[in-house]
Amino acid sequence: MKNPRKYGKSPFSIAVIHGGPGAPGEMAPVARELSTLFGVLEPLQTAASLERQVEELYDILQKNGYMPVTLIGWSWGAMLGFITAARHPSVVKRLILVGSAVFEKKYAADITKTRLSRLSGKDKNEVRELSGILNNPSSGNKDTLMLRLGKLLSGADSYDPILHKDEILECRYHIFRSVWEDAQMLRDSGKLLELGKQIKCPVTAIHGDYDPHPAAGIRKPLERVLEDFKFILIEKCGHYPWFEKSARDRFYRILKKELR
Repeated sequence: MKNPRKYGKSPFSIAVIHGGPGAPGEMAPVARELSTLFGVLEPLQTAASLERQVEELYDILQKNGYMPVTLIGWSWGAMLGFITAARHPSVVKRLILVGSAVFEKKYAADITKTRLSRLSGKDKNEVRELSGILNNPSSGNKDTLMLRLGKLLSGADSYDPILHKDEILECRYHIFRSVWEDAQMLRDSGKLLELGKQIKCPVTAIHGDYDPHPAAGIRKPLERVLEDFKFILIEKCGHYPWFEKSARDRFYRILKKELR
């Protein structure tokens, strides 16, 4: 894969950071939309540890971006952008968190419960079965199973989605497992939130009111540690704002306004 993928014309002053971890490609629609106004980078994270992903992203930005860049991180990518902005403040002009993961352990307790409550009985059983297989060290090809699990959960994560094609380039379960374990330890120890005190740039969080990741788990912790922080809640919007019928246009209006 070409890494990073580039949209629009130089200078590349914006970078969109995908979720997962281990599932690159989902931010391509956002990159294409913004490329009519800006040069946009889409870094693809390939490293199998949190620290290496931070350094991988930093290297890509240094070599391809117009410094300092604006980072738009979605889901896991929001957390990765947060860590990168703290560790390398000189390369980040502005940080925008879209559908972020939560920043304290206590807010994560009901995410799975919320997702399961939105699924049919059949899909709920399949999610539990797939989760069990993925957690079994002796299981076979987990990449395909992770992709299927992601598709099921996306249904629970969305309020009223537009029909769209799946743009995930690949699923790599070993990257997901390794990086997310690192991220959970950082979050649960409180060290993730502490990193916010090192962020010098403005930070905006854009979050859907239907996102299973509770808005309070982003807004309340970040209000305590960030000097320049704005939180925007979008109604009738799930975890993928750019695919929501009622919220898509408002999401892009907000995003473009933040980029001016």
